[in-house]
Amino acid sequence: MRLACAALFLAAGIGLNATTPKAEPSKTEAPPVLRKSPEFVIKFVDGHQMLLSSLKGKVVALLMVHTTCPHCQHTSQVFTQLYNEYGPRGFQPIDAAFNTGADKLVQDFVRNFSIGYPVGYSTPEEVMAYLNRSVLDRYTVPQIVWIDRKGNIRSETPSAGDDPSFYTETYWRNMIETLLKEPATATTHHSAAAKSKPVAQN
Repeated sequence: MRLACAALFLAAGIGLNATTPKAEPSKTEAPPVLRKSPEFVIKFVDGHQMLLSSLKGKVVALLMVHTTCPHCQHTSQVFTQLYNEYGPRGFQPIDAAFNTGADKLVQDFVRNFSIGYPVGYSTPEEVMAYLNRSVLDRYTVPQIVWIDRKGNIRSETPSAGDDPSFYTETYWRNMIETLLKEPATATTHHSAAAKSKPVAQN
């Protein structure tokens, strides 16, 4: 596990400096449905929990982050700008921090980097289970999962982060604009299994 973490930060550092993408995905073709998004619970420091399914009807960017990772910090700042721009149209980013001590670090993360959307926390085991990966796999942060209005996963970053095109603002804007054009579901589903506050900050 220690070696995996070392590889993670090395790869994340490379990703931070990779400003030229290999290739941009098509801007006219909608991304395919990869699979139905599993349920995922995000915890918040005030004690409440949010079910990912409570955001059905919105275009969701689920960011799995480490609060201590400079690349995650910068990415969440950019997503705050994107949320300010696209939020009124139905775009909702949300962070799930899963580094050691994340539950104690989330508030400082939000305050220090002016993150303007919900930031909660989870565990590495829960995050990897959602991503259908092993905790022993090499991975980079942030891991970003794009979910359409119907609750389908339409894109996710490669585990090892070896394609920097997934980390460009051009790609993020393309995903948001493409998925926002798709019709919303008739109603937003709210599960009684956990109390949700989708607009909570932290």
